[in-house]
Amino acid sequence: MFENLNDVPEWDDDIHDPEEEWKPSATRDACKEMYIHWSTIMTMLNGCLREDLSEKKAGKDFYADYQGMILGDAMQVAVKIRSSEAGGIYVIRMENASIIRKNAQAVQSAMLLFISQGVITEEYGKIIRAEIEIFKGLFRKWVNTFEKDEFFDEWGLFV
Repeated sequence: MFENLNDVPEWDDDIHDPEEEWKPSATRDACKEMYIHWSTIMTMLNGCLREDLSEKKAGKDFYADYQGMILGDAMQVAVKIRSSEAGGIYVIRMENASIIRKNAQAVQSAMLLFISQGVITEEYGKIIRAEIEIFKGLFRKWVNTFEKDEFFDEWGLFV
C-alpha cells in the first residue's frame, strides 16, 4: 500500500545549462536546498494522507477529494521549484515563486482542517506545519538571490 511515499524525482544537477555549471550560483544552491526539503515534506504528506477513508465518518468523499487536491498542490510545488532554475529567467522565477508560495500555504492550512476533522493526527499535522515553516525560511533565502534581468514581463507584474 505504501510502497513509494515520495513521487518527487531526485534533484538532477544536469538539468541546468552545462556551460554555466562551473560558475557558483547562490540561487541554484538555495533552490536545490529548498527542493530537497520539500521532497521530505512530500514523503510526510504521502505517509499521512494516503490513508483509506472508507471507515471515516460522513464526508469521506470530500476528504478524499481534498486530500487529492492537497497532494496535487504539493507536487506542483516540487515541479515549480525544479523548473524555476531552467534558463534562470527572472520573470519565470518570480512566477514560479508565487505559485510555490500559494501552494505551500494551502498545504500548511489544510493540515489544520485535517487535524480538526480527525483525518490525520494532531502530531502529524503539527510536524508537517513546522516543516513548512522551515521551508518558508529556505524560500525567503532563495527569493533573496534573484536578480532582475533584461527580459520584459509583458503582463507588467514582475517589473
